[in-house]
Amino acid sequence: MTTIIAFIFVFGLIVFFHELGHFLFAKRSGILVRDFSIGFGPKIFAYRKKETQYTLRLLPIGGYVRMAGEDGEVVELKPGYRVGLILNDDEVVTKIIINGKDQYQDVQPLEVSGSDLERELFIEGYEEYDEDKIVRYQVASDAVVVDGKLETIIAPYDRVFQSKSLGKRAMTIFAGPLFNFILAIIIFTILAFVSGSVPSNDPEIGQVMDNGAAQEAGLKQGDEVISINGKAMDSWQDIFSTVEKSPNKELDFKVERDGKTQDIDVTPKAEKAQDGTSVGKIGVAQPGSDSFWTKITYGFTQTWFWITQIGHVLGQMVTGDFSLNMLNGPVGIYTSTQEVVSYGFLTLLNWTAVLSINLGIVNLLPLPALDGGRLLFFLYELVRGKPLDPKKEGMVHFIGFALLMVLMLLVTWNDIQRAFF
Repeated sequence: MTTIIAFIFVFGLIVFFHELGHFLFAKRSGILVRDFSIGFGPKIFAYRKKETQYTLRLLPIGGYVRMAGEDGEVVELKPGYRVGLILNDDEVVTKIIINGKDQYQDVQPLEVSGSDLERELFIEGYEEYDEDKIVRYQVASDAVVVDGKLETIIAPYDRVFQSKSLGKRAMTIFAGPLFNFILAIIIFTILAFVSGSVPSNDPEIGQVMDNGAAQEAGLKQGDEVISINGKAMDSWQDIFSTVEKSPNKELDFKVERDGKTQDIDVTPKAEKAQDGTSVGKIGVAQPGSDSFWTKITYGFTQTWFWITQIGHVLGQMVTGDFSLNMLNGPVGIYTSTQEVVSYGFLTLLNWTAVLSINLGIVNLLPLPALDGGRLLFFLYELVRGKPLDPKKEGMVHFIGFALLMVLMLLVTWNDIQRAFF
């Protein structure tokens, strides 16, 4: 049960931030957002405020922001339709009732002869008691069309996604991945302050463990490592890599302590790694820093570190070193979360930040149906001077989405085999 709650928390948080980015930039650009939804499947909770419905769904493995012009939801009133109108004090239409007129009072019946609910915002037709004269009403920009239990707010052209400038559209799409990176920065910064110190990459000895090779040789916390076997050490990573590659091999550490340089011979003890190989360990921790500035910048530096690491893995996939084992679907993430939970809430937060960066980067890949694919089409529009035909772009995204679903099925099956077989 703990793993299920943790999985919902992790996925829910990163999906929420991703969709929040799209939502906030869409609203800032003046785009009508019809639905802000977290999860897929049946509704658990729905709440409408003004023009947007906020929805929580059963499966917390995704989400979406439904924007006018992107949802295919077009209100069309054909000539001959008999509708009911509700007017405000200024004789402006606030509701157009297609079905269910009996549920409303003070409804103005109208047989539609023409309408424009996108640009000029009017509806005209024949009133019930005067079928020889056409009357015309202005329609409010936030008018609602009622069809039984379904209520749809009209979308004037200046409120639809396609009406906005290329820059506003691009930022609305890019904002999703951007907010995933922002979430990671926030989490890493919180972890830095909660932990009291943050890992440092300085070439220095951190805490020395009891009965380790470092303690037996005489290394002390705070020793600055100048070189090992004559090779300069510029970072903690250099020290770690050199030691790891030298099980049971004597190493000459040249360190600086209290302003003096001395040589200390250390022989790393051999330990078995997860892949079965033997690696060297000397029993020291990575150095840490507790300065306020280091804690403030840790969120940025750690986020950049993971961006480069994930980018390296993606580079291997492009160069031909691809394997399904390099990818994790929901099942793989669930099993990994199960292990992470055992290490405590702070480790779970760290895992959430890394997954958020993963989601941000994957969504920026220039593939159809992903945010990166849409940004690629915007680049095409910028170069060409006009957008690609919407039908052709929609077909590309549809094919891309289908291929992504096939890949997701393969990854999920691979995750199941690794977890249960």
